[in-house]
Amino acid sequence: MPPKKIRVLIVDDAVVIRRIVSDVLSEDPDIEVAGTAANGRIALQKLTQVNPDVVTLDVEMPEMDGLETLKALRKTHPRLPVIMFSTLTERGANATIEALTYGASDYVTKPANIGSVGMALQRVREQLIPKIKALCATPGPSAAPATPAPRPAVVARPAVVPALAAPAARRGPIEVLAIGVSTGGPNALAEIVPRLPRDFPVPIVLVQHMPPMFTKFLADRLASQSAIDVREAAGGEELKPGVAYIAPGDYHMIVERRGAHIVTTLNQDPPENSCRPAVDVLFRSVSETYRAAVLGTILTGMGQDGLRGCEEIKRWGGAVIVQDEATSVVWGMPGFVVRAGLADRVLPLAEIAQEMVRRVMPNAVPSIGAAPAARS
Repeated sequence: MPPKKIRVLIVDDAVVIRRIVSDVLSEDPDIEVAGTAANGRIALQKLTQVNPDVVTLDVEMPEMDGLETLKALRKTHPRLPVIMFSTLTERGANATIEALTYGASDYVTKPANIGSVGMALQRVREQLIPKIKALCATPGPSAAPATPAPRPAVVARPAVVPALAAPAARRGPIEVLAIGVSTGGPNALAEIVPRLPRDFPVPIVLVQHMPPMFTKFLADRLASQSAIDVREAAGGEELKPGVAYIAPGDYHMIVERRGAHIVTTLNQDPPENSCRPAVDVLFRSVSETYRAAVLGTILTGMGQDGLRGCEEIKRWGGAVIVQDEATSVVWGMPGFVVRAGLADRVLPLAEIAQEMVRRVMPNAVPSIGAAPAARS
């Protein structure tokens, strides 16, 4: 009996986009197009008719846009993977970040102004198919390791996951927190960053796989929810305690020592792990600069970006904590780190902020509960 194909419902008001996505997905032997819809109302009616395994959902549509459709869909299908289709514009980026907070599983940017239909097809093929397979846990020659069904939003605390290894004896205090995350990242960060106290005594450097503009809106949203300062890195700024610096889309971010100061630097060196920004690039520089005083964290995401960087953190004597499989949307990045034996702790998402505070502020651990009120 042949393996079951992944059934996809394509929702987009543009006939051309529906055709491009349908053609690309139909080429893959593991995927079938279960149906298409020109707007959100039609899509909601078709859900029970075609019973899709995943939905691609346009952000901007007439009559019922992607956000409205997503909110309605989540009421009846809370765990159905939904991939937002967004334009690479400020409006599209802002709407996509909002959609992710309402439970979208992931997003891709629409092929626009890239020269030819052939290039558009290739762009969709490279971006969309791996995400569909990762979210639906379909193995393949280039797929990420098998993963559970995605959690569209922050999930309830599962059973306690024991540590892989006891935390190593430290040679000194932690001086920087470095975070790497991809698929499912905005919701994971929204669970962690607002729980860090205003007096968090070290800087935070962070890579979230996102294109330009998206990282700026993500930083703004997290800043509005958090006691600490969160900003998109501009390059050249001195790292300050209690400030989180997010690598901007399409730029690698590194840190380097300049005299008595440590500053961010941005570059457009070639992508690593098909990513720019890449977690490995940041983690290597953090390890070289701070040596053993690094706490690295790998959260939900597809692929293996961060694995080599975690190797460097451990080589210099730093510590690594990792999100567990049960609470990850995709357990690709964290899974690679765990299987390599590099994780000091493997924790549910709901416990990671507390672990960060415990390690960074060992003598003054506050009670970590609901996220604090945003800064005034």
